[in-house]
Amino acid sequence: MKTVTSKDGTTIAFDKVGAGPALILVPGAIQHRAIDPKTEQLMALLAEQFTTFNYDRRGRGDSGDTQPYAVEREIEDIEALVDEAGGSAFLYGISSGAALAMEATLALGDKVKKLALYEVPYNADETARQAWRNYRTELQEVLASGRPGDAMLLFMMLLGLAAEQAPAMRQSPMWPAFESIEHTLAYDAAVLGEEADIPIERAARLTVPTLVMDGGATEFPFMHITALALTQAIPHAQHRTLEGQTHEVDSAVLAPALAGFFAG
Repeated sequence: MKTVTSKDGTTIAFDKVGAGPALILVPGAIQHRAIDPKTEQLMALLAEQFTTFNYDRRGRGDSGDTQPYAVEREIEDIEALVDEAGGSAFLYGISSGAALAMEATLALGDKVKKLALYEVPYNADETARQAWRNYRTELQEVLASGRPGDAMLLFMMLLGLAAEQAPAMRQSPMWPAFESIEHTLAYDAAVLGEEADIPIERAARLTVPTLVMDGGATEFPFMHITALALTQAIPHAQHRTLEGQTHEVDSAVLAPALAGFFAG
């Protein structure tokens, strides 16, 4: 494990493997190094072509969590990693981490050379936008109540967990790790915005080559619609559907797609 210090003094922990141009992997909600074997596998697959960074977003794992939180602080965390990498890097983000990677690319200018996104969970559907508004309100209330685990269950039910499955989930060996970072769900909510609507105008401001991906077997069909909308909005974007892949994308399928884009 290595560390960098972000602009506000927060310690950000990361692993680095490989050789070649720098590639920073931006994780989505819940993901962090201690419980994320898929990203570890992805790093190994990319190591021959890229110096790959996998980090704990603030508030997770071995990274610090200086308050108050702001999305801008997370962008500064990515900038600290880019500077550690030599001043420029490629960015790849998955799920809500893709939204953060996009915001970082907008903010960091020519420090980001290319951007890849996998299933960024924006949704223009009005019913979905209302559900997201409700989730954000409930999440704030649950986190304020101080009941451990309730916020994580709220998030999982947003993704489709049935209420009757909640007791079994709490007994999962992974539950303590999930519970320890549930406060960071508010950070991902902030990254996605008040409605998690597709940010067409912001996407149109991206100037770097961008790969927008979704899974052909995703559990969330709106991801394909979102990917197409972003591809159309981003000036230098290309779209790719990874056939047979769900939101939990297989690293062995993802790695060649990323390598081909970033090395091309």
